[in-house]
Amino acid sequence: MAHGAYLPPSETTGQATSNRRWLLLAFLIGAGILNYVDRQIIAILKPVIEKDLGWTDADYGTLAALFQFSAAVAFAFTGWIVDRLGARLAAPVGVAAWSLAAMAHGVAVTFGQFGLARVALGATESMGTPAGIKALRALFNDRMRSLAVGISNGAPNIGAVATPLLLPLLAAAVGWRASFVIVGAAGFVWVAAWFAVSRKADLPHEPARAKDKGQTLAMLRDRRTWGLAGAKALSDQVWWLMLFWAPDFFHRVFDLTMAQLGPALAGVYGLAALGSIAAGWIGARLLARGWSLNAVRKTSMLVCALLVLPVPLAVLAQSHWIAVGLLGLTLAAHQGFSVNIFATITDVIPARRIGAVTSFGALCGNFAGMGIVYLAGKILTGGHGYLPLLLIAAASYLVALAWLQLWLPRLQPAEDDHIPLAPAPSL
Repeated sequence: MAHGAYLPPSETTGQATSNRRWLLLAFLIGAGILNYVDRQIIAILKPVIEKDLGWTDADYGTLAALFQFSAAVAFAFTGWIVDRLGARLAAPVGVAAWSLAAMAHGVAVTFGQFGLARVALGATESMGTPAGIKALRALFNDRMRSLAVGISNGAPNIGAVATPLLLPLLAAAVGWRASFVIVGAAGFVWVAAWFAVSRKADLPHEPARAKDKGQTLAMLRDRRTWGLAGAKALSDQVWWLMLFWAPDFFHRVFDLTMAQLGPALAGVYGLAALGSIAAGWIGARLLARGWSLNAVRKTSMLVCALLVLPVPLAVLAQSHWIAVGLLGLTLAAHQGFSVNIFATITDVIPARRIGAVTSFGALCGNFAGMGIVYLAGKILTGGHGYLPLLLIAAASYLVALAWLQLWLPRLQPAEDDHIPLAPAPSL
């Protein structure tokens, strides 16, 4: 064993039987797919909806920012809710709530009503990330968790691939309003199936202990929290930019029709899925070969950050397929970066606070996303094009890794009762 290698704790509390835990992982992937589809519908149908309702780019940017703002605010509470509901109940509660919010888009008529529907969707979808990470912590041991996080983080990109391919066909057949209702209703089918399967699984719930009460302030004084949350914010803004504006990028720069957008976006998100799964597999292999936790996570993040650097060249591409490759490489690298952040949370944060820390990190990521999607609307309305936005994207991951290194110079496995308090790092 190499010096400083990561030795997982001997206890693997809460692991389900092998077959059952992989089945539940498949269900979590299904929830992630639904999450992606519900939030992406508006981006795919933007040309149709804006023509029907008379939206501008700034209006769409405002709606995207409202979604991000509501999710960010909700993340201040959803981690607390997830930690108290436990892994078995948190996921279905979240899926049912955001499915209802997605269906509400189908009956919205005015811009204000659409805004309220976006706020509701953002707030309820904030349950998804902390619920999923908490369930993975309960289902998988330390070495398998990296792979499980990679799969669960990448496989839902199936939704991002399928949505631009299938949604235009659905909208053509039933209209954009009915499309929101049909897709939202699928979530309730998932909820019923989850309860049927999870009741036979070992998903332990670790309730709050007496000494954990009032620990929110302590969590905020923990340098691990700020290191991970800052890295999430700086990297997640790129994901949200691509999620909400990539369809418009291809339409504006390469004049693709809605039908032509499908294969292009499928290519981008297909590469994103491969990046996530590859990052999880590589992380698990390196840990098994004796690499230290610190070396695995940070080296992986550095490689991902370097892969994003060419993305500004997409605006100069002679073919939209070259742009697909550049944006796809960026999102593949993003997913690899994200897998390592989520895996680090499960590595270095005590189990009873995983939901809270994950939510706080997502809160920061959503605030950053809210800012970038709103800024995108203003920049594009001002006629400045996508180059300034892609330059921001290119630098974001290196800055995120530098931030993490400042706060957490060396990653160490969690010690449940130890909170490393420290002042902000000196530059």
